[in-house]
Amino acid sequence: MIRLLAWVFRVVVLLVLLCCLASILYMLGCTPKAEDKQLVMPRVNSPTGKEGYQAILQEREEQQLNYITSLKKQIAQLKDELQDCSELLKSMQDHYGESQGVVFDHGSPEKTQSDLLEFLHSQIDKAELHTGVKVPTEYAVVPFESFTLQKVYQLETGLTRHPEEKPVRRDKKDELVEVVEVAVEALNSPDDTSNAHRRVYATSDFIEGLYRTERDKGTLYELTFKGDRKHEFKRLILFRPFGPVMKVKNEKINMASTLVNIIVPLARRADKFQQFMHNFREVCIQQDGRIHLTVVYFGKEQMNEVKAILENTSKAMNFRNFTFIQLNEEFSRGKGLDVGAKAWKGSNVILFFCDVDIYFNTEFLNSCRLNTQPGKRVFYPVLFSQYNPSIIYGHHDAVPSVEQQLDELLQKVNPLYESGSVMN
Repeated sequence: MIRLLAWVFRVVVLLVLLCCLASILYMLGCTPKAEDKQLVMPRVNSPTGKEGYQAILQEREEQQLNYITSLKKQIAQLKDELQDCSELLKSMQDHYGESQGVVFDHGSPEKTQSDLLEFLHSQIDKAELHTGVKVPTEYAVVPFESFTLQKVYQLETGLTRHPEEKPVRRDKKDELVEVVEVAVEALNSPDDTSNAHRRVYATSDFIEGLYRTERDKGTLYELTFKGDRKHEFKRLILFRPFGPVMKVKNEKINMASTLVNIIVPLARRADKFQQFMHNFREVCIQQDGRIHLTVVYFGKEQMNEVKAILENTSKAMNFRNFTFIQLNEEFSRGKGLDVGAKAWKGSNVILFFCDVDIYFNTEFLNSCRLNTQPGKRVFYPVLFSQYNPSIIYGHHDAVPSVEQQLDELLQKVNPLYESGSVMN
């Protein structure tokens, strides 16, 4: 009897297990498939079955509606920007029309576009593309500069020493890369040739290019590519026309209360400081009057002579806007400029880092004020070096004044320079 009960119990347990397994297989087979796992596995504490999927679908619908709302806002912003650009183009056309006697029709977009294209084509006609222009001297010729995919060969090296260099400025590099890409696209254009088996050009086919910029017209590019045969080449001439001048800002600048703090690091050289103070007295005290002088002196040798020069100038000109700082260490120009700058405790001021052998005038001080902005812009002028006057004018009875020496120097450097300033 006991054996029979045990056998029945085992059979019941087995049937229960089979029923559970069949239920699990049925649920897996009836579950709908979805690409998103979130649809297959409902979240915790969320309703299951039909209600759960309806909640998920409703959430997805809300997300799509929010995305559509965001897109509508972006479209509205783009429309506003397009309107601003259109108004800017109209103002540019009005400015050009007033200066050139051209009237633009703002009512028709097609007419506006045609007027703009007409102006750009007129820039091309003015440039030296088809016919040359007579120039007075060889110095008036605008030179070409050559370039490859890796190098730029410039005629005017500026502050660099090598005419061959990689384009450091990103705008110049992007400009040349864009020109090569436009040329490749033009070569691969279907309108270029009727041959169905024409060659497909790439940037690797580019050999070299020439370019020059006429500042009132635009930039001319001549690009050479490999041809279909060994001794054949393809040359493309491109032109980037410049638009008319546009007014960006019209502001009034008042420099009546703008102070310039001249910081001079010094060690010995009392005779040079005497010459510096002679010019300082005439230019800064008598003519300008908005100057503070900071002298950072290293060591003690000739210190009394320098202090005496300052005190004499102060008494003679009733000048009190100066600071004298003495450091017992070796001369360091950078350290002197740093100490002099940190010594200023007043309001906002222009710091003029100066040397004792530099000559400047009131026009240069105004340039310092006009070309600097607090926290935005610094003024880094280029200095002209002069020869020793005692050698240059040794055969004269008397050495000319500093102003006459500057006039002669600037006339020798470039006749187009205006005389009167050694720092530009």
